[in-house]
Amino acid sequence: MDAKVWMYLAYLTVSIGLTVWVARALSRNGLVFLEDVFADKRLADAVNSLLVVGFYLLNLGYVTVAMKEADPVGDTSQALEQLSMKVGLVLLVLGALHFFNVFALGRYRRGRLRQQAAAHPPLAPVGYLPPQGGSRPVNPAGPTPAGPTPGQTPTAPPR
Repeated sequence: MDAKVWMYLAYLTVSIGLTVWVARALSRNGLVFLEDVFADKRLADAVNSLLVVGFYLLNLGYVTVAMKEADPVGDTSQALEQLSMKVGLVLLVLGALHFFNVFALGRYRRGRLRQQAAAHPPLAPVGYLPPQGGSRPVNPAGPTPAGPTPGQTPTAPPR
């Protein structure tokens, strides 16, 4: 076998090994993040599996398409240079896919948290504001616990 065939075999071995290793690491360690993003364990497991399948399809598809080398490989040093270029591109694609996924899931999580915060007011109301302009009526008995009675002007709680 010539140097080009050995380069192809080394490229496939390294690229597939890296893809499997990265996919397993991201799947195992990313599950906690996905559970926080979706707030549902079953949904996080399902999305995690779908992300792993998509990761394999995209990355192995890229590895396969990028395998062909048009230039002749004369010696071992040229084969190693071309191999390092191909493996480096695979690593850049792996990193880009990872950061895209983290970015997209982070945006989804922020949107979900924003919706949850909007559904609940940050503080419960504590009393009524006094009417603007004019004097405040004095209630000798103090404020009533249930709020003002009909016909009574609301007063601010004591400070």
